[in-house]
Amino acid sequence: MATTSNTLCSSCPDLSYTCVNGLRCANVKLLMPKSVVRTGSSTKKEYVQAFYHNARRVIMSSHLMPGHFEGTIIRKKKLKEPNLKVDLVRTLLIDNYDSYTYNIYQELAVINGLPPVVVRNDEWTWKDICHYLYDEDAFDNIVISPGPGSPTCPTDIGICLRLLHECSDIPILGVCLGHQALGYVHGAQIIHAPQPVHGRLSEIEHNGSRLFHGIPSGRNSGFKVVRYHSLVIDADSLPRDITPIAWTSSSDALSFLATQKSDIIPDDYESQFGEKSHLDSTLTKLEKENCWPSCHSEGMQSKRVLMGVKHSTRPHYGVQFHPESVATSYGRQILKNFKEVTADYWSRWRSSLFSKRDAYHAAHMQVPHVKRLSMEDQISGKLMRSADGTLCRDTRSGQLVCNKNEKSSFALFNMPTIPCSSTSVKFLKLKWRKFDQLASKVGGARNIFSELYGDDKAENSFWLDSSSIEKGRARFSFMGGKGGSLWKQVTFTLSDQSDMTSKCGGHLLIKDAQGSSSIIYLEEGFLDFLDKELLSFRYEEKDYEGLPFDFYGGYIGYLGYNLKVECGTAPNRHKSTTPDACFFFADNLVVIDHCSDDVYILSIHDESTTMTSWLDDTEKKLVGIKASTTRKSGKQTSEAASFSPSEAGFQAEKSREQYIKDVKKCLRYINDGKSYELCLTAQMRKTIGEIDSLGLYLHLREKNPAPYAAWLNFSLENLCICCSSPERFLRLDRNGVLEAKPIKGTIARGLTQEKDEQLKLHLQQSEKDQAENLMIVDLLRNDLGRVCEPGTVHVPHLMDVESYATVHTMVSTIRGKKQPSMSAVDCVRAAFPGGSMTGAPKLRSVEILDSLETCSRGIYSGSIGFFSYNQTFDLNIVIRTVVIHEGEASIGAGGAIVALSNPEEEYEEMILKTRAPAKAVTEFLQ
Repeated sequence: MATTSNTLCSSCPDLSYTCVNGLRCANVKLLMPKSVVRTGSSTKKEYVQAFYHNARRVIMSSHLMPGHFEGTIIRKKKLKEPNLKVDLVRTLLIDNYDSYTYNIYQELAVINGLPPVVVRNDEWTWKDICHYLYDEDAFDNIVISPGPGSPTCPTDIGICLRLLHECSDIPILGVCLGHQALGYVHGAQIIHAPQPVHGRLSEIEHNGSRLFHGIPSGRNSGFKVVRYHSLVIDADSLPRDITPIAWTSSSDALSFLATQKSDIIPDDYESQFGEKSHLDSTLTKLEKENCWPSCHSEGMQSKRVLMGVKHSTRPHYGVQFHPESVATSYGRQILKNFKEVTADYWSRWRSSLFSKRDAYHAAHMQVPHVKRLSMEDQISGKLMRSADGTLCRDTRSGQLVCNKNEKSSFALFNMPTIPCSSTSVKFLKLKWRKFDQLASKVGGARNIFSELYGDDKAENSFWLDSSSIEKGRARFSFMGGKGGSLWKQVTFTLSDQSDMTSKCGGHLLIKDAQGSSSIIYLEEGFLDFLDKELLSFRYEEKDYEGLPFDFYGGYIGYLGYNLKVECGTAPNRHKSTTPDACFFFADNLVVIDHCSDDVYILSIHDESTTMTSWLDDTEKKLVGIKASTTRKSGKQTSEAASFSPSEAGFQAEKSREQYIKDVKKCLRYINDGKSYELCLTAQMRKTIGEIDSLGLYLHLREKNPAPYAAWLNFSLENLCICCSSPERFLRLDRNGVLEAKPIKGTIARGLTQEKDEQLKLHLQQSEKDQAENLMIVDLLRNDLGRVCEPGTVHVPHLMDVESYATVHTMVSTIRGKKQPSMSAVDCVRAAFPGGSMTGAPKLRSVEILDSLETCSRGIYSGSIGFFSYNQTFDLNIVIRTVVIHEGEASIGAGGAIVALSNPEEEYEEMILKTRAPAKAVTEFLQ
């Protein structure tokens, strides 16, 4: 499959920014297609260049010339039977390399009764399209996804223009970029919007078109939609065949919270498990579908933005907004209406009554590489892979056994099926003991870790530290060191990617408990290795019955940011100075329940080894610990709110001027539709030489406690990580529930209670921060939607403000039920790196950021956490962290750049996020 569409357009004239060195294009230009002449099965394309027309309005397209495409393809089928009810609709979903496509996928899977088949816009040839649409009759309609860029750029839009022009006899719905493509392919012009609007809402007025049946219209009606776009169809250039059907009811975009004064709650946000009731009344249509409402002056009309179009004779529709967004009202109703449009259309051509088996066969069994389990097969039960790689369910329950190349039909994206580990299957046994209310009696988590693992510089030790447990943010801490016979350390380093030939390959160093070392080359990368390892374990669930947490032993460590190349991004432009992944296999560990004050000790072993005395020895040490006072912290030098990292001797990778300049570049990309949001970051470094790293971490956790804090000491790599992260990336519990908690929006704490409350309220009401948060919530819904069962991805908490020692943050929670066929690593691969650290759309945004950032993020922006042997995991986002490697301390920080961003304020926010860890270093060294 080609992967060029996740890069910047290589054939498009300079809009407003200079070429980015190293991207696919030598000159970033925007061109429009003039003609396409079909010659056999090949296509010859010629282009002419579009130029600026004036400073305020950039024209990016012109009418397509007559004969732009050779004649359309018409299905020649006879009418068969009268109109019959359709229960199942088969959709081909074209993905324009967007980060919201799987939100549409989830909605359609529920509404249509069948999951759509997802194909990227350059994955199928035109011959493939014709085969499945016409020869196999495999689909009833097509949905064209949103995406970055412009429909005028061939690498942005792929096959979509040809679909819209030639497939005149199949219902098509275009969303955002797909909407623009519908106008453009018939001759409309694509221009810059009056203002870029990303993660903000507008009230919508429509003319009662079939697509908006049962949906109110106009101001204060409750019909509010989320917009992510910088470009629009020029309403003045609409050809006769394209009819406007919806537009903004005013020129103002709104923040999410500003819209909640209405009694209408978005149907996605209210519940993604149930259905929103239909309106009892229908709207009165305007006199003509192709006219703008006459109740507003022409001056008002000129300020409004076209939000929906339809073709006058074809069943083709487009909407500029995002019906799949969590904050869009009536989005699900729009997609239901499109299903009804499809059913009514085909009732004139053929019988619409077919069985589930027939529908599934037509849509999936006839399409290569997307053969999947049917909906009836989405049953509960543990998924396993046998020694030969066959995917199967627990045979003790008599459940499904399927082909090893199959995955769930609800996740038709490019994730490889991973065979079983080449190593032998390991049967693990777990033994554990519980000590009621012991933690506080022995001085708490700090005392326990220091006494058990603090000697000899705490070498080869780990501590997933819930040092902030207020309001139930976190409950458990996990700690340990070099353990029993199963302990080992694995260290992975990606190969040099300068030649761009190998994205994922790298070397893995394995050091076992006996001190033996080996190096192997992993052609498919670290996540492939980890997946095989986890799938090789066998165990008895009864071993951990009664334990209130989800980590019972397994891999604990970090995934570096550069592992994004194993998750579908372009090759890394910068090599990390630290390993790209480093994990211990922990066979012995101590767990503290901060809620009940209980302490647990756990030990795992395999059938080939006997139990050691570790449980007995650790019990004796635990009960013998005396509750001692904690060591005194270093002297404070200044308040965190005014402290500058430069005062601590940290050297910034970029000057203030350069960072602001890069923010402005991000704004240019956003304005030109290349991204909706870009999380720009920078690094600060300080040479510290020999230091008591554990002492530094203990000081940091005291000054800046966090729910997802961590200490990792990889002595072999001369690497210590002191992390005070407040952000969860992704968790999978034993019940198969996935949870993400992205943070977008940060402000400093106030020095007085009154000022603190004012700052907290300011963050909560900030339109910019709400836009940031909403965009990432929709992105995480998409990522979870790749691996979760349809209808289960939901947002129980949207834009909550949480307070920490030095900052207030805006946090949302997204959850979903994992498909049984998906492994733990599949879930991570679908969502890594965390969207809060990239922006959206993720693939395009990551590439832009790589071109702007001058060094690798390394461990920063990656994830720290555990992968339990029973496939549960919990990972944080590595922020607010000091990485100590070979005598140097580094701190990374950044912020999301959106259309509403102020460059100077973005720099100040980036500095704010470095203050707590930098100040901790300064105080500790004094």
